[in-house]
Amino acid sequence: MIGKTISHYKIIEKLGEGGMGVVYKAEDTKLKRIIALKFLSAIALGGEDKSRFLREAQAAAALNHPNICTIHAIDEVDGQMFIVMEFIEGQSLRERIEDGPSKIEDAIKFAVQVADGLQAAHEKGITHRDIKSANIMVTESGQVKIMDFGLAKIAGGAQLTKDHSTLGTVAYMSPEQARGEPVDHRTDIWAFGVVLYEMLTGQLPFRGEYEAAMMYSILNEEPEPASSLQSDMPAGFEAVLKKALAKKSDERYQNMSDVIADLKNLFVGTLSAMSTTKQSIPDSKPSIAVMPFANMSADPEQEYFCDGMAEEIINALTQLRELRVVARTSAFSFKGQNTDIRAIGEKLKVETILEGSVRKAGNRLRITAQLIKVADGYHLWSQRYDRQLDDVFAIQDEISLSIVEKLKTELFGEQPQVLVQRVTDNMEAYNLYLKGLHYRRKWSPQTAPQAVACFKQAIELDPEFAKPYASLAGCYTEMTDVGGLNLLFRDEAYPLIKDAVDKALTLENALAEAHVVLGLFNCVFEWDWPGGEQACKRALELNSNDVSTLIWCAYYYWITGCYDEAIAIMHRAEALDPLSLVTQHMIGGSYFFARRFDEAIERCQHIIEMDDHYFLAYIYLSSSFACKSEFEQALATCQKALPIFGRHPVLLHEMARLYGRWGKRSEVLQLNEEIEMLSEKYSISPILFAWTSIALGDQEEAIAHIEKAFEKCDLLIPFFLNWPWPEVESLRSHPRIQAVMQKMGLEL
Repeated sequence: MIGKTISHYKIIEKLGEGGMGVVYKAEDTKLKRIIALKFLSAIALGGEDKSRFLREAQAAAALNHPNICTIHAIDEVDGQMFIVMEFIEGQSLRERIEDGPSKIEDAIKFAVQVADGLQAAHEKGITHRDIKSANIMVTESGQVKIMDFGLAKIAGGAQLTKDHSTLGTVAYMSPEQARGEPVDHRTDIWAFGVVLYEMLTGQLPFRGEYEAAMMYSILNEEPEPASSLQSDMPAGFEAVLKKALAKKSDERYQNMSDVIADLKNLFVGTLSAMSTTKQSIPDSKPSIAVMPFANMSADPEQEYFCDGMAEEIINALTQLRELRVVARTSAFSFKGQNTDIRAIGEKLKVETILEGSVRKAGNRLRITAQLIKVADGYHLWSQRYDRQLDDVFAIQDEISLSIVEKLKTELFGEQPQVLVQRVTDNMEAYNLYLKGLHYRRKWSPQTAPQAVACFKQAIELDPEFAKPYASLAGCYTEMTDVGGLNLLFRDEAYPLIKDAVDKALTLENALAEAHVVLGLFNCVFEWDWPGGEQACKRALELNSNDVSTLIWCAYYYWITGCYDEAIAIMHRAEALDPLSLVTQHMIGGSYFFARRFDEAIERCQHIIEMDDHYFLAYIYLSSSFACKSEFEQALATCQKALPIFGRHPVLLHEMARLYGRWGKRSEVLQLNEEIEMLSEKYSISPILFAWTSIALGDQEEAIAHIEKAFEKCDLLIPFFLNWPWPEVESLRSHPRIQAVMQKMGLEL
């Protein structure tokens, strides 16, 4: 075959041979590029294997991901069927492992990329079923490519092997695969665990001199702890390996996104332990930050419209799973600073930046947009639009699609389609909606009512416009104690939120924001935890790249005590919105409740460095020190906060808790008296008084305060009951507290 030309492919050399065929390096003489050709072997030209070969190509060709080998075409010449695919120069993981175990940081970097590629395949219903180190290539630059979807199974379509066959490489087979049972994507998660173990230790977790012995080991034995084979392995790896290699599939990781989150946590911890400069795991996805559009209009009040234009483009681009889009909070943090493009790119970890400007005069718009490559500052694309205001959605869509084309990002696995829908024909209503978003973003007791007024006016002008209803429901939620503004009592907010969210979902059921608000409503106002979980999961399905969606879903996990899940989802949010204080606070708080106090301390100190006026960072920092019995540092944190926030009731309660743990009863009594006086001015949660009762050693009074909090539907109850202090943990077993938890449907 060497030297022959098949179709327009000139074969250069043989690369390898497997059970299904032979692979050659070749030149595409038309496109003048080097590719790889995979031929079905002569022995396997029977009808069944030929059909399987076709399905292999169809399955793999449906995938377009940086960590999956690209399939260019499938062809047949003179009875020889072959796949044309990307030629990858590098080594297989198997070859690298033969030289010894991988460095810890390299193993995680490679593993995250493999997991990212598998996640993309699983999202399209494709299971690889033959993941192994020999099927994973690593280029010279360290990019991972998953090869050979020959054993793939497409959900809803024909399987590529019979259900009860044992195709695949035995050492990497999951228990269900070894038993010949039907398999799903979790069999890939098992094989991934085998590969990770192999990278970390240089050997396989399950071994045997012959296939039957190896299968017995897979089905019945536990692998030797990886830490016993790799002495410098940081803590945490065994838990990941154990969960990936759980013999029962329902006890395994259920999706690759959770694997990725845990690996990234390990990566940061590993670097910290090594006292090196913190890095981030390279994200192979194209990345972009959309900066706030400059207001070139004569009227400075048009700034909200310019911000809204940029935000709508961000929202459109977040629909693309294969594009990492920095969230609004981080991108807009550079507004008005005239910061160099390269500095912005470095801080946000993006390759490209979109800048723009808007000049609005009456119904006329002039919008300019430039897509800039961070590395060299060159424009990849620029355009000017002179249009009517009615064309605003078409402009947003054109800009979004132009970016996608330039970044060569796949749109939902299909041909490019519209990203920005025309949500209303009433431009005045749309204008008011953008203005409402502008006020809502400011998040203060003064601007929240202004946002509500704008959303209501937009609805009056176009009652069929769904987005203002969803934003109105979100705004009402934020105006209760859930959002911290305390502008609405719960009995007032209940019908307002329910009516707005129901209307939004009736008009547009695929609106992620509306599902998030519904999830919180179900939890906070109905104690309906399954309903809350279902709504939040639906929101993530609709838009898994929207930071607001991720934050609110993590908040659901907070309420229900699932702090590890909150950490995982917030690390996804952090990758998209690294400069957001809310994102950082949610991670720090999650670490605290997960009893990971050192990480909570580090995160809270980072928040205070970013903005020393972020109140909750001081509370979680102080409590984390206290949980480590470092009471002097805890109290010093509170004293540092006092000049900034004054004698705030929550801060005083934190100090009372500290003195109680420290055994300083007189200080607790003095603070309690002050808090009682402040309660005449502030609406203070009964939960805070429960804290001072515990600090004074009065358990019965603490229980009475908790029961009162339940009557008021106080959202602080779940947080209080999961507070990592011995006094609270002993209180949870009390029959009266158990009764409260049962009524709330809580199992913390």
